[in-house]
Amino acid sequence: MDNYTKAKDLLANYKQEHLFRFYDELNNEEKEFLINQICTLDFEQIFHLYEASKIDEAIPSNLIEPLPYLEKAKLSKNDTSFLENIGKNIIRGGKYAVVTMAGGQGSRLGFKGPKGTFKLDIPPKKSLFEITCDYLKKANEQYNITINWYIMTSIYNDKQTKTFFENENYFNYPKENITFFTQSELPVIDISGNLILEETYKIKEGSNGNGDVFRAMDRNNIIDDLKKKGISWVFFSGVDNVILEIVDPLLLGITISQNCKVGSKTLFKQFAHSKDWVFAKKDGKPAIIDSCNLSEDMINAKDDNGNYLYRDINMLAHLFNISAIELLAKKSLPYHRAFKKNTFVNEEGMKQVPDSPNSFKFENFIFDAFEFFDNISLLRVKEEDEFAPIKDFNGIHNPEIALNMYKNKFRK
Repeated sequence: MDNYTKAKDLLANYKQEHLFRFYDELNNEEKEFLINQICTLDFEQIFHLYEASKIDEAIPSNLIEPLPYLEKAKLSKNDTSFLENIGKNIIRGGKYAVVTMAGGQGSRLGFKGPKGTFKLDIPPKKSLFEITCDYLKKANEQYNITINWYIMTSIYNDKQTKTFFENENYFNYPKENITFFTQSELPVIDISGNLILEETYKIKEGSNGNGDVFRAMDRNNIIDDLKKKGISWVFFSGVDNVILEIVDPLLLGITISQNCKVGSKTLFKQFAHSKDWVFAKKDGKPAIIDSCNLSEDMINAKDDNGNYLYRDINMLAHLFNISAIELLAKKSLPYHRAFKKNTFVNEEGMKQVPDSPNSFKFENFIFDAFEFFDNISLLRVKEEDEFAPIKDFNGIHNPEIALNMYKNKFRK
């Protein structure tokens, strides 16, 4: 069977014949691209995810328990010094690396290009990538080393990201210590269960979430590279949090001292009934759970010292031991469905920008990796010290607020 016939059969089997609507108008190169894309897509997977994601799984309250945490502001000077020294020894020994997850575009900021290339007027203007690089340079100077920096891009923005780094001379960071790798993609599907076209010859796909990072590292031989360089701990974060301490000996020291393979920074959930997901144990394993699974008593529960038990929320700042990364590279994390706006080719063959969310994207989340471990070390930090992400122009995490928090941090 030739690929054209195979593609037509696949579209018929899955009721996606509309993807061939403009086939006769395409040139030979475009026809070949579309046919190859159709033949390599896992239709069974995408439609299974679509159906499975309609089900909201409730967690029985008897399976939920609190997770212990340490609060940075309440640690004594002696404890802080002791724990930081453990982490500093690992960093000085060249056993620490950083992964920046930067597969997204800056579309929510009204910005064309990879999100990491978006610039803040510090001044001078600095991209999110350069701001991250500044933290690494500071650590390199402090510990007299060069930290290896791994950057996860997407198929969609990989070339643009690499070109940006070349044009910026890698921000004067040693080029040999920066490694790019790409995450996978999955097709986007509309509310009627149809795949959509990004171009008349191309099916719309989107990066499959930050939880793909472990498998992406395995596919791109990053894990082998880490082991070859003797790296035993890796810190993972997004590219958009401009005040996050990505080289933190305290988190490292706490995680090692507690004999955990995974550590995470958390924030205190200010509003009891906000929709933020919280850290907790689910069926005996660390997890981040939807607050809707907590009873009113659990939401307000405190320990004997008056500390809330279910008020620590995720800030995408995670630490993993190399053995944990190796394990997770072989695991399948669940997919979550996100309802988003995606430009599409309409029935007339014209690109159309929707006014509201019109399609579903399927993503792995890195926090679903926690369930493969018995324990996790949690360090609660203050929002004003380490949490100023840039998400969009209109919300509470906009560039202006992030810039002010950045300036305040360094003013201190």
